[in-house]
Amino acid sequence: MIDYNKKLKRMQLSDTLQAYPSPEAVMPPRGGWVRAIREALGMTQAQLGARAGISRQSVQDFERAEADRRITLDSLDRLARAMGCRVAYALVPEGGTLDDLRERRADALAEALLQPTDHSMKLEAQGVSAAERERQRKLLAESLLRGSARKLWQ
Repeated sequence: MIDYNKKLKRMQLSDTLQAYPSPEAVMPPRGGWVRAIREALGMTQAQLGARAGISRQSVQDFERAEADRRITLDSLDRLARAMGCRVAYALVPEGGTLDDLRERRADALAEALLQPTDHSMKLEAQGVSAAERERQRKLLAESLLRGSARKLWQ
C-alpha cells in the first residue's frame, strides 16, 4: 500500500508540474525577472521601492541579487507583489516526469552494478551477448524500481 501511495503522489506531482514549461524553455531574462517586468511596466526602481516599502537602493540590490541567483524567495515575493505579480515556484524535472527521473536513475545504477561482473566474466571468456546483457540490465533496473526508493539515490 505504501508503494501505491508514493506512486500516486508522484503522479499527482507530475500532473501539477506539467503546467510549468521545461527548464530549458524558460530562461530568466539577463538582468532577472524583477528588472525585466519592472521595465516592461514602465516603473522606476524608486517607484517599485515605494510600492514595496523599501528604498530605491534596496530595489537595485535585490535586482542585482536576482541576476546573480542569490535573492531570497521572500524578497522576490515582496517585489513581485509590489508589481502586481506573484512568484511561481517549482522544481521542474529535467527531461520528463518524476517517473522518468527514477527510471533513468535505476538504469544508471543497474549499469553500474553490472559493470564489475560483466568485466570479470569477459576476462574469463565467459561474457554474455549484448542482447542478454541488455536483458539483465533491464531486469535489474525494474527490480531497483520495485525496491526501496531510497536505495536508488545512494
